Amino acid sequence: MDYTINQLRIYLKITQTQSVTKASEELHLTQPAVSIQLKNFQSQFDIPLTEVIGRKLFITDFGKEIAVAAEKILNEVSAINYKTLAYKGQLAGNLKISVVSTGKYIIPYFLSGFLKQHEDIALQLDVTNKSQVVKSLENNEVDFSLVSVIPTHLKLAKLELMQNQLYLVGNRDTRFKDKMYDKKIFEQIPLIYREAGSGTRHVMEQFILKNKLPVKKKMELTSNEAVKQAVIAGMGFSIMPLIGIKNELNNGELQIIPVKGFPVKSVWNLIWLKGKGFSLVANAFLSYLKTEKQNIIREKFNWFEMYVAK
Repeated sequence: MDYTINQLRIYLKITQTQSVTKASEELHLTQPAVSIQLKNFQSQFDIPLTEVIGRKLFITDFGKEIAVAAEKILNEVSAINYKTLAYKGQLAGNLKISVVSTGKYIIPYFLSGFLKQHEDIALQLDVTNKSQVVKSLENNEVDFSLVSVIPTHLKLAKLELMQNQLYLVGNRDTRFKDKMYDKKIFEQIPLIYREAGSGTRHVMEQFILKNKLPVKKKMELTSNEAVKQAVIAGMGFSIMPLIGIKNELNNGELQIIPVKGFPVKSVWNLIWLKGKGFSLVANAFLSYLKTEKQNIIREKFNWFEMYVAK
């Protein structure tokens, strides 16, 4: 057999996407080039790696086993490259982080300075829903996760990054003349919820339950962006994280409605499995955050002060 590292990389991407087209897009190659490499790789095996039924590509059981082996080989190749750089005194390797959807508004600011200092670090950042974030953490597939609600069924360590604040928001069509409203306002306005299981939904429901708010649930949507657009369109109101609505507040598409007891507060935490053996990269990133997080908050999130309830 005479397969190449490039063929292994292309084949693994095909098995992950189950599509030659999608693999070519993610690898930034032409579809014919990927097809040729798959054909050349397949020619070295007597047993089919893939099969096409209708117009859909399927990976055979044998092909799945080869994909597992290919991933191990590629990981070892990466390890050799990173060890070579480390021997030269350069910090190199993978940094894997999973982030709940609203965390995408803050995590880049805590990463950018670190990655600029260490250009040989490869970042794998997965922005997804809370259940997938917890699953990736539980399966030890990531170094860290960013959440606003900490899972209680896992033994975890954490680093508090910054405060998360949620406000009652609506679009600009309705005028709110009072300087401050009490909970009776919830009898008049329909609320839009995030989907069950999201951190925002959890914080919101805990606040509603604790304060016995007389809410009218209007609808349930599956992302912060979807909720935001529904509120802007005048379909209802919602309790939303301040971090995700900065632009809409600035351009006048949304307004914060002043209500006693708001903002609802939680904390963005970077979490990891307790006892996890960190790589040099993960350990360096954690040290960087402990040293720089206050500077980052002061420089990148000082606009929060405009809305903080005194």
